[in-house]
Amino acid sequence: MDLSDLKIFSAVVREGSVTRAAQRLYRVQSNVTTRVRQLEEDIGVALFIREGKRLHLSPAGQVLLDYADRLLALAEEARNAVQDPRPRGVFRLGAMESTAAVRLPGPVNEYHRLYPDVAFELRTGNPPMLSKALLAHELDAALVTLPIAEALFEKVAVFKEEPVIVSAAGTPPIGKGKNAYFPRTIIAFEHGCPHRKRLEDWYALRDQMPERTIELGSYHAMLGCVVAGMGVALLPRSVLTTFPESRRLKVHRLPPGENRADTYLIWRKGADSPKVQALRDILTRPRARRRDLAQA
Repeated sequence: MDLSDLKIFSAVVREGSVTRAAQRLYRVQSNVTTRVRQLEEDIGVALFIREGKRLHLSPAGQVLLDYADRLLALAEEARNAVQDPRPRGVFRLGAMESTAAVRLPGPVNEYHRLYPDVAFELRTGNPPMLSKALLAHELDAALVTLPIAEALFEKVAVFKEEPVIVSAAGTPPIGKGKNAYFPRTIIAFEHGCPHRKRLEDWYALRDQMPERTIELGSYHAMLGCVVAGMGVALLPRSVLTTFPESRRLKVHRLPPGENRADTYLIWRKGADSPKVQALRDILTRPRARRRDLAQA
């Protein structure tokens, strides 16, 4: 078993057929079929369940795929590390949706200007999803909030966010006073979103519990529902700058100790690269300096 065998095997899985894998790899179909069968003979197990011309990954094949992806990614990292210290190639970056929408456009634009040989692939998700993708070698780095598994990742703080609760304009103050008002419905992303957890914790600290949670997949959809009076949401205040109807919202600031959420750039330990280093340098550079460079 060598890397070329694993590359062919991975291509067959990703493309869903020998024919498409052969086209992607610029090989003849018979060669791909032969290499897959030789790999199966070498390992001693069937990697695919064959139904006519259709191939389905076997349980053993699924196990091998995980190792194959990691080995191929590691080989690519090694090749890039020894061949060229400058960032180049595909940079697979993960980010929370709010960070991708509000914080990344400027730094990524600067990155493209400084390192035109890098092509970004962006994936959005919650921190647990992005951390898992990093460990599976599906991402090179990600922008998340804590907590993360300290033993598995390197990290550096890059953005300071102020989380706020938003409601429809005209809503009374939330959670204040003797007869404090607590909205019954919250609007949030699915479980795993740090802002949803922060809002649920905010209720719990005040011995309250929302009666209903509406789950949505974008901040603008959430804010539209808030404007309509359907409930309240918690999100970074910076997101409001991208919402054209923000004047129809009421912003409720959180008390000290609950009003800060830092965003970190994280990457796997031992998997630093010129691409990650370059992004880290841009994100940690003083903001005024970044502006000067962007206008240069």
